[in-house]
Amino acid sequence: MPIKIQNDLPVKTILENENIFVMDEKRAMSQDIRPLKICILNLMPLKEDTELQLLRCLSNTPLQVDVEFMKTGSHVSQNTSANHLNRFYSTFKELRSNTYDGLIITGAPVELMEFEEVDYWDELCEIMEWSIYNVTSTFHICWGAQAGLYYHFGLPKVNIGHKLSGVYKHKVMNRKIPLVRGFDDYFMAPHSRYTDVPGEKIHAVKELTVLAESEEAGVLLCMTEGGKQIFVTGHLEYDRLTLKNEYERDLKKGINPSVPEHYFPNNDPTQKPHLQWRSHSNNLYTNWLNYYVYQSTPYELSAIRKDH
Repeated sequence: MPIKIQNDLPVKTILENENIFVMDEKRAMSQDIRPLKICILNLMPLKEDTELQLLRCLSNTPLQVDVEFMKTGSHVSQNTSANHLNRFYSTFKELRSNTYDGLIITGAPVELMEFEEVDYWDELCEIMEWSIYNVTSTFHICWGAQAGLYYHFGLPKVNIGHKLSGVYKHKVMNRKIPLVRGFDDYFMAPHSRYTDVPGEKIHAVKELTVLAESEEAGVLLCMTEGGKQIFVTGHLEYDRLTLKNEYERDLKKGINPSVPEHYFPNNDPTQKPHLQWRSHSNNLYTNWLNYYVYQSTPYELSAIRKDH
């Protein structure tokens, strides 16, 4: 699938070197088709790492995808250059008059805080409410999923007392639903978090269907009817070394973290970790784009907008 991005986005060269089909703005203008418009609300501190991970995930269908990046106006990122943010990101205030085929809300390193203590919480609530009426399908990741489950369904997160970090086995539920089409009965997926939304609470919400669950890591994947809202509590977008980098970062901070589970061969952090989730990650994002964005969205983007 060609991903349409700005001509000078720094990760463009990396994607092209990985043989991922990237289409710049000039070439896209010559194609007589309507691309899917996807907005990514990137709440992660290392913006460029997350850009690269998510663009890889969106690169595996024959659909053309026009990607825009959103930042919050109520929080100033300290880990990404102002130049990068100013060139490639727009605030919600600047984008709120738009409609989108899909929206991705990423995780954020604020999970030990109460939602209402996060400095951009009010703005995020406004964005999530806006998404109901202006986006065909919204895909929430990790803390973004917890925030969405709390805002839309009142499900609180709980501190589990340690960092859940590793690659865990999940069982596919409700496999006739297209979002998990092509999945194996069991598959591996990374998690990296200190908090959880208890599975029994999620199962009790009649509007939510659980699609994948782990005995060790809990519910990974759930959605509302028709895929209007999709919640992924883990990180299928992670690269091979992301958990390793997080582990080494925490060591340097003196946190004394546990070794990520089921990740390093022989549980040895000096060995190269196995990549155990890439095919299912590709499948998840491809199914989302195909069945819940492309198949559901109107040709005229303005038709997405619904009255409050």
